[in-house]
Amino acid sequence: MRNLKLLRAQECQAAQALGTPQGFTLRLDRRTLLIGTEYGIVELDPRTQEVIKEIPLTTEGFLPEDGSGCIVGIEDLPDQESACVAIATGDVILCNLNTSQMECVGSVDSGLSVMSWSPDQELVVLATGQQTLILMTRDFEPIAEREIHQNDFGEGKFITVGWGKKETQFHGSEGKQAARTKPEVLPALSWDDHKPRITWRGDGQYFAVSAVCPETGARKIRVWSRELILHTTSEPVPGLEQALAWKPSGSLIASTQDKANKHDVVFFEKNGLLHGEFTLPFQKGQTKVKELLWNSDSTILAVWLEELNGENNPQPKTYVQLWTTGNYHWYLKQNLTFDSSEGSHHIVSLMWDQETPYRLHILCQQWLYLCYDWQWSIDRSTGGGASDLANVAVIDGDKVLLTAFRHAVVPPPLCTYQLQLPCPVNQVAFCAEPARSGDLAVLDANHRISIYRSGGCTNTKMDSTVKIGAVGGLNASVPVPWLEKSYRIDIVDDKNGRNPLWLRLLTWLQDDLLLAVSQGHVPGHTVIHHLKLTSVAEEECVDISSHLTMAGDVISLCYNAKTKVVALQLSDGQIMKYHWGAETPTVNPWQSSSGSAVRFPSPCMQIALAVLCGEETVFGLTDRCRFFINDTEIASNVTSFAIHDEFLLLTTHLHTCQCVSLKNMSLKALQSGLGTTSAPNSETLRRIERGCRIVTIVPQDTKLVLQVPRGNLETIHHRALVLAQVRKWLDGLQFKEAFECMRKLRINLNLIYDHNPKVFLGNVETFVKQIDLVNSINLFLTELKEEDFTKTMYPPLDPAIACEPHGSDRKKVDLICDSMRAAMENIGASKYCLSILTCHVKKSPPELETALQRIRELREQAPSTVGSISAEEALKYMLYLVNVNELYDHSLGTYDFDLVIMVAEKSQKDPKEYLPFLNNLKKMESNYQRYSIDKYLKRYPKALYHLSKCGPEHFSEFLNLVVDQNLYKEALKLYRPDSQEYKTVSYAYGEYLMQKHLPEQAGLIFFRCEAFEKALDAFQVSGNWQQALCTAAELCYPEDKLANLARSMAGRFTEKRKYADAAILLEQYAKDYEEAILLLLEGTVWDEALRLIYKYNRSDILETNFKPSLLEAQKNQLMFLETQKASFSRHRKRLSVVRELKQQAQNDLLDFEAPNFLESDLFSDASSMVTASDTSSKYTHSNSRISARSSKNRRKAERKKHSLKEGSPLEDVALLEVLGEIVRIIDGLKGEMHSLLKYLVLFGYDGQAQELQQAFDEILQLTEHSILEIWSPGLQQFPANTILGPNSTANSISAAYSQQKALDPIAQDVEFFIPPKFNKNIQWKLNLLQ
Repeated sequence: MRNLKLLRAQECQAAQALGTPQGFTLRLDRRTLLIGTEYGIVELDPRTQEVIKEIPLTTEGFLPEDGSGCIVGIEDLPDQESACVAIATGDVILCNLNTSQMECVGSVDSGLSVMSWSPDQELVVLATGQQTLILMTRDFEPIAEREIHQNDFGEGKFITVGWGKKETQFHGSEGKQAARTKPEVLPALSWDDHKPRITWRGDGQYFAVSAVCPETGARKIRVWSRELILHTTSEPVPGLEQALAWKPSGSLIASTQDKANKHDVVFFEKNGLLHGEFTLPFQKGQTKVKELLWNSDSTILAVWLEELNGENNPQPKTYVQLWTTGNYHWYLKQNLTFDSSEGSHHIVSLMWDQETPYRLHILCQQWLYLCYDWQWSIDRSTGGGASDLANVAVIDGDKVLLTAFRHAVVPPPLCTYQLQLPCPVNQVAFCAEPARSGDLAVLDANHRISIYRSGGCTNTKMDSTVKIGAVGGLNASVPVPWLEKSYRIDIVDDKNGRNPLWLRLLTWLQDDLLLAVSQGHVPGHTVIHHLKLTSVAEEECVDISSHLTMAGDVISLCYNAKTKVVALQLSDGQIMKYHWGAETPTVNPWQSSSGSAVRFPSPCMQIALAVLCGEETVFGLTDRCRFFINDTEIASNVTSFAIHDEFLLLTTHLHTCQCVSLKNMSLKALQSGLGTTSAPNSETLRRIERGCRIVTIVPQDTKLVLQVPRGNLETIHHRALVLAQVRKWLDGLQFKEAFECMRKLRINLNLIYDHNPKVFLGNVETFVKQIDLVNSINLFLTELKEEDFTKTMYPPLDPAIACEPHGSDRKKVDLICDSMRAAMENIGASKYCLSILTCHVKKSPPELETALQRIRELREQAPSTVGSISAEEALKYMLYLVNVNELYDHSLGTYDFDLVIMVAEKSQKDPKEYLPFLNNLKKMESNYQRYSIDKYLKRYPKALYHLSKCGPEHFSEFLNLVVDQNLYKEALKLYRPDSQEYKTVSYAYGEYLMQKHLPEQAGLIFFRCEAFEKALDAFQVSGNWQQALCTAAELCYPEDKLANLARSMAGRFTEKRKYADAAILLEQYAKDYEEAILLLLEGTVWDEALRLIYKYNRSDILETNFKPSLLEAQKNQLMFLETQKASFSRHRKRLSVVRELKQQAQNDLLDFEAPNFLESDLFSDASSMVTASDTSSKYTHSNSRISARSSKNRRKAERKKHSLKEGSPLEDVALLEVLGEIVRIIDGLKGEMHSLLKYLVLFGYDGQAQELQQAFDEILQLTEHSILEIWSPGLQQFPANTILGPNSTANSISAAYSQQKALDPIAQDVEFFIPPKFNKNIQWKLNLLQ
């Protein structure tokens, strides 16, 4: 789908030098030409158009002075700074180009006809006048000499075992006699010069020689090895001509053949067999092929032709045609016609540049030199509207193959339309105006511009120059292009048309205005032409005006139809802005926003204009895959790019297609986005086939057309383009287009709602009317999920434009289903019956009973319209959405047996099973029937309700159901509180609560149902002595029994260390205040004990019990504090040692076992530890055995998990646990310590109080100051491992699970890594003691 675009045409005609040119070669190091004449060698500089040096060969006698000499070969040897010249008389001369010294390095008496050097210039082959080949080294030392004409086939002769012989093959109507006839070999054509032709393979391992056989007079091709050993000989080919060229890639040898009715370029394999051909666009006998030449990358074949002299053709023309191939079809891309009426137009020689693959050098008579630089280009329409057909024009000789990709993706060489021109085409240009983007201007080799308009006629009324290709045949109604007019271009320069391609870079700006450029009269200058299409005197011609000459060679011209800006690129990469709309056109340097001139670091072969961050920006791509935006290199692996709407699309060497949004995108962000590999599932990145390049993008659509290297086309729908187009459709309320695209391209339909919930809910009826089809609506409903797909699967490229979620507390699916159901019921409930059922089923929880109710209504009412849905059809559809057994249960729950039977018939149930069951239900009383159904369906609350209405005879069954299903709360609501049934259920409820170890709640239930004995027992178990005494009052307990009850409960409280409650019971109900005081002293409840002592005037107890208890408590506290302080200090020191050991072990493992130690990056300050498996395997095996034992042993293993034993795997965690417990215990003593200090001071024990206060203060200070050391801030920072996600791979997921397993012990005990907090609100110190 690519054409050859002429970037630059250099024309040079030097001052007349001595002699006429006979051939030339290039000095690549100096970019000059070495031209051989009949008198010597001339070096010409095309840039200055001056002759630099002349080396005459007549002075030494190598060439005669009468001008009859002939140079048969010339080769530049840059490493020797010399040129090797072969003369027809047989001398081989080495000329030093610096000193002009000449040396005859060899001579052949019989003369020379050809000299050919190998591509690496290590060998040279000479063809002599005696029809021999001489192979020499670069130092001109002979290697071998062989006869050209060998009778042997060569060392590559085919080996056959008799299979597939010609005699055994089928010969059709000719019969077996055809196998015995030998092909007639015709002698070479009359115009053949009978000289040998030599061509080398690109790697220099073989070369081919075409020579005329002296016996038959016909040409034959032989392939020789690098050692001058015959490899193969070609099969006899009648009409084989002199041209010969071996493809540098080594696959084929090109030559020409004159056939009975056509003139072909044929290809040979290395084994001498024919392998393909194509036909030249000339009549038989009209032309002769002088030479064939491949360019260095084997993509272009140049054919040099010359018309044969004749009576009807006194002035024959010369042609140079450039052919390329794609998808097994040969295209004629460029045709250069040289008129022989001027002597300077006769071509002497031509050759491809070895360094620049697409540069062609042509040397003509009268010292005219032409140099052409081509580059690949795709000519496509640039309209952005839906009317643009996404046309791509392909030049193929005198035809333009036009493909409209909006209609169909037609693989080349097929096309949608074929435009037939009178002569070969060189350039095409689409109109840049958006409304006329399908119009095409065609510039042919006769300098005529043909204007084809898009549309205006159909295939029923066609232009004779247009043929329809692959668009569906004559029955397809598609707009067909038609030829409006053809305009003649008159050459306006003073060079008499010496350059057949004097106009280049044709660009169609407006309906009647085109731009083109040509080479200026001064070297290194360019002329910009305005081509105005006019009609004068009934003759269409092009008015060439506004000649603007500028310095520099323009190699690219780009036009932005939106901004009306024309950008020019010079050969040095500088970008210029051309003001074409002014009265006097001007050219100024292109400036960036910073005010600096824009210059590409390297010249770009493709440029484009787009707006980036509000600034007109130039995009460029070099032939070395470097991609620039203004003067900044963005990427270096881009193979093609295109700008579509607000997107930039690129293909890369990584075989990916990236689609980047230019909207609100800065240059730095774009550079970083293209410089890094995006996530594999990102919508901006897509994998493509190796070597794919962008052909075109269909506007207002999602199709991206790519071409693979072999020539086939591939159409992809890039996710970014698809989502952008879907969002545009949704914003424009074009739900049908968006839905069809999403369904076809498998985009989740939730995006229709998630893109803009408010807009969707406000236009639900519009959505239903546009979609219309019930199946499509059902598809949308069944695909709904609670997930917001704009945040997970399809996040917007620009987060700033993300829509806010719909402000509703309801679930997304329920909200959509209710809105859709309401809209469909409003439009037509009967039409959308199935969709309404889908809405009910899709809700959470599913409204199956409501859906079944609608089916029952359908069964009861007659069909209102022809297309109405019957109950049978609705039920059948429901079975696709819901499991039939589940639907059977819900139908049974409607208590409608006809509906149940209807559903059961659709299921796999056996009628022998469900019919007796249903018949048995029908015989029951209504409430008991519903109870039985609900119990069968395990809807126990409903069953309980219906059973309660069946009368007292079923109460025992009711109570059993309550007890079995624990429905006590529901049962109590079904009876009055004063009923016996209520009390019976309450009594059972209390028993249940007692079993659940909720004695206090059980006591309340027993008390309410007047079961006071049970209530008293329950309150005693719960420890609620107040309610227990109240219940005893209800039971009318006497004082002695009440005292015994109080003493019993006091004993229980004493066991539980609830001394205050026990003292109240003894003092108030048992009347034993002395025992109460002793219990308070035992529990260190000093305030209450002192109150009772003074209440009962027992001051003797102060001396006998109170003060001794104070002193004993002071001693116990001192001993306890000392013990805790020592333990705290010991554990803190051990923790420091353990952390140092673990850190050292971790570092050692990282140094020596880094590849195997995947958990190394997981250790923070809190977990500077080695996993249990790395430290000691015995713990792992022990724990694994314990985990398989009983629950008692498992609890025991849990207690042993944090062992303080030195060297245990989680010793640091155990130390943290113990230290935290000590801190919490010390902090909890503040209240008790304050009370003890207060009464020590009250009774004059100041020394003891001061000692205790000082000891407690010391341990508090120790713990507070150690908090940051033990619990450092980094302890709570655990790594958050994202196991799954768009960037995850199989290896990363596996590693993450292994890492998570290593962290499991730490994650379970995270509370140990949180530092304990101190209660600062308790003022425990006494200022009296400070």
